[in-house]
Amino acid sequence: MATIYEVAKLAGVSPATVSRVFNGMGVSEQKTLAVREAARELRFTPNRTARSLRRQASEVIAMMIPDIENPFFTAMTRAVEDLARADGYSVMLCNTDEDPEREQEYLRAAVSDPVAGIIMVPSSKTARLDLPLERRVPVVCVHRRAPNGAVDSVVADNRAGSAAATRLLFEAGYSRIGCISGPELVETADERAAGWATAVRAATGADPAPELSVRTTYTVSGGEQATRALLALPEPPDAIFAANNKLASGAIRVLAGAGMMPPRIGIVSFGGLPLVLLVPAGIHVTHLPSRELGLRAATMLLERIQGLDVPAREEVLPVVISDEDSGLSQLDGHFGVLDA
Repeated sequence: MATIYEVAKLAGVSPATVSRVFNGMGVSEQKTLAVREAARELRFTPNRTARSLRRQASEVIAMMIPDIENPFFTAMTRAVEDLARADGYSVMLCNTDEDPEREQEYLRAAVSDPVAGIIMVPSSKTARLDLPLERRVPVVCVHRRAPNGAVDSVVADNRAGSAAATRLLFEAGYSRIGCISGPELVETADERAAGWATAVRAATGADPAPELSVRTTYTVSGGEQATRALLALPEPPDAIFAANNKLASGAIRVLAGAGMMPPRIGIVSFGGLPLVLLVPAGIHVTHLPSRELGLRAATMLLERIQGLDVPAREEVLPVVISDEDSGLSQLDGHFGVLDA
């Protein structure tokens, strides 16, 4: 039996557009004709039973994120809402604060008065998804992989991106680079610390000194405390890799207060710094694909809601590295000018 992917490919449109055509949503006449012609050619029949049941149950998608104040998650959520609304769904926002118990509370609420589907950033590698799986509520994990690969997931290439970001500091002439990352067992924190360590080994031929890696909470205060700990070492680092934008903000505050901003101590932020923060010259910043992550997660969830029945899927999106001072970016080892 043909799948929604095959119809989309033959029609030259996205799977979400195919979904909208068969839902009777607003799609241009040209695209509608192309989709229906492709469906006829492939003998594609949408799973109307699954779609009907989902529509009767709910037209709400639950979006579960760990930090509503972080612009990264705000942009991701906006992308999910844009696509979901175009397909006739509303989005309910849930802020878990990285708390596994709160995460389970939201999951219980979502399946007891069933939502059409759930998009979530798991709190840890041990997050439990048994509730929605038992009730057959579609789930897509975004930004962090699904625990045990149980459901679809879409993530950024954190390990490769972190390694590339750390290499920029070595290329700038720094030689002892510290790492501030998030909590243990949080996938993004573990992957970014691993990427930093990979770059250190490649540049120095040795494992990084254990004292140069500090794990903390993904907060500004966590970044401040970790930076103070690194600066207090008998042999402090001459540069810092900060594994998210809040950690970088905290590090910048401490370095600025101590009069140790670049080029005295280099710093790279994994994720764009908040707009309210004036980015000093010489700061290296990654550009995580927040909107793209949200769009892909929403597309995958809508496909599941429409009845797509295939094994769990995973998509990995690239990370862009740039020097805020020069405007140059690095993607998969190649440099180019960033779009405005």
